[in-house]
Amino acid sequence: MKSTRFLAISVSIFALALTIIPNAMAQCGLPNKLIKPSSWSPQHGAKTPRLVLAGFDEYDSHEPIVGMWHVVFTAQTQNGETIPVTGGVVIDNSVVVWHPDGTEIMNSSRSAQDGNFCLGVWERTGDRTYLLNHIPWQGNVFDPTAAPNAIGAPQGGAQIIEKITLSPDGNSYTGTFTLHAYDTSGNVYVWFTGVLSAKRVTPNTPFSDLL
Repeated sequence: MKSTRFLAISVSIFALALTIIPNAMAQCGLPNKLIKPSSWSPQHGAKTPRLVLAGFDEYDSHEPIVGMWHVVFTAQTQNGETIPVTGGVVIDNSVVVWHPDGTEIMNSSRSAQDGNFCLGVWERTGDRTYLLNHIPWQGNVFDPTAAPNAIGAPQGGAQIIEKITLSPDGNSYTGTFTLHAYDTSGNVYVWFTGVLSAKRVTPNTPFSDLL
């Protein structure tokens, strides 16, 4: 008799808990549905399906700009004046990586002592078009007049704004750029405008293609 009464009390408590828990979650600001509904869709070029959360753009999950690129920057103007060289002047020959989280890193061909790694952030602006805000920081420049192994004084930095269009096959891009160089007080001492072109670096790309 006691066991029957205990079972009945336990069932009542469990039923009460089922009604209290969802209300408590709502009061704590937690949604009743912790994740959005999902659906299975085949991955591009794959036979096995993958899980895609509803509300997420499949195009955003793997931007075609993501990857490693060989980029050449050609300046056409300096301080607003046309550079008197046919086709302009190449001012950088770089290896660039665009990351899926919206960040970017560039390994420039300039001297390592002058700071040849710099960072940027990007966003998609349209179908195959992107905007990149790139910040080279020339913080530690080698000073040949300083003591042995000494690091020179900070030299400021720069800002490069790129507007690019990815090719339909996703293996190259072209665009324009502006580069403003700043001193340590934030004053622009030189600026360039020009064009850029890039080719995707693959596991089969030889180093000679970068020269």
